[in-house]
Amino acid sequence: MSLSLSDRWIWDFWLAKDGPDFHIYYLQAPRSVGDPGERHWHATIGHAVSGDLQQWDILPDAIVPSTEDGNWDDYTTWTGSVIRHAGLWYMFYTGGNRGEKGLIQRVGMAISKDLINWKKYDANPVIISEPSRYEQLDLDLWHDQAWRDPWVFEDSRGEGFYAFITARANFGPPDGRGVIALAKSSDLLGWEVLDPVTSPGDFGQLEIPQVTRVGELFYLLFSTSAEFHSEDRLQRTGSTPATGTHYLVSEDPLGPYMNLTDKFLVGDHTGSRYGGKLVEKAEGQWALLAMRHFGEDGCFIGELDDPVPVEFGNDGAILLGST
Repeated sequence: MSLSLSDRWIWDFWLAKDGPDFHIYYLQAPRSVGDPGERHWHATIGHAVSGDLQQWDILPDAIVPSTEDGNWDDYTTWTGSVIRHAGLWYMFYTGGNRGEKGLIQRVGMAISKDLINWKKYDANPVIISEPSRYEQLDLDLWHDQAWRDPWVFEDSRGEGFYAFITARANFGPPDGRGVIALAKSSDLLGWEVLDPVTSPGDFGQLEIPQVTRVGELFYLLFSTSAEFHSEDRLQRTGSTPATGTHYLVSEDPLGPYMNLTDKFLVGDHTGSRYGGKLVEKAEGQWALLAMRHFGEDGCFIGELDDPVPVEFGNDGAILLGST
C-alpha cells in the first residue's frame, strides 16, 4: 500500500533510518488548493514512519514556514535531507522568502533529538549560492535561482560533511546549465561552497539529488522533466525526452561521475514516477522508492509508490525488479 493522504498531495521525500524504523519526510499541500501546480506555494514538510516502507503511520508535521514576516523561509519550506551526528539529527531543507516571491532559494537546517520535534537553527540560512560559481536570479535565463534540495552526508574518509545541491552553472546555454553544486563543512554549521560535482550540458535542472554507496561504487540519483532536456542532449542521444529519475556512477563520492546509459532509471513522457531514491531495506537488500507523479490522463497524483526491488549489474547498472 502506497503512502497516500486523502486531503493532501505529497511529492518530494527523503528518509532517515533509526533502528528498525524508516522515517519519511515529504512535501505536502492541501488538495483544497485545487490546482496542483500551485502546491509549491502551500507546502509544509510532513512526517510518517514505517517498518517496511509500505505500511505508514502519520506523525506530526516536521517543518512549516516561519510565521515571522521577512524570515528567509516565511513563504516556502521545500525538499531536504536528514543526517545524524553526535547524538543529534540535523534536517537540511530549502527555504523561500515571500518578499522575493520564493524565487531565490537558500538552505537552512533544523535540529532534533528524536526525529519528531524539530527546532530551526538560529543562524539560518547556512548554505547560500556563490555567484562566482553558480547562476543567480535572472528571469531572462531561468524561472528561479536554483539552490535547493540539499543532500547532506558524512565523508567516510573523515574529511567532514558534504552537501549536494540542485543548482545551475553561471555559463553555457541556458537550457543545459543544470548541475549538482557542492558545499563542505567540518561541523554541519559553517559551510564553504565549492565547484559542482557534475558538468553542465544535458539538463536545465537536476532535482532532488541523492548520493549513496553500494559496494565500491557511489550512485548519484537525480530527477528532471522532459521539458528540461537540453537541445544538445536531444541532438546527441536522438531519444525522446523523459520525465523521471536518472543516475550517474563514480568510484569517489565527489566524482567524477559517469553516465552508464542515457536511458532513465524510471522515466517516461507522462512522468508517472519521479523523485526516486535508493533505500537499503535490510543489509544488502536494496529498493527504489519514487513518487507517483502524473497519471496517463495527465492529472497529478501526489502519493508515494511501493518500493521496487533493486539489483546491481556487474557493470554497475541499476536493475529494477517488479513489486
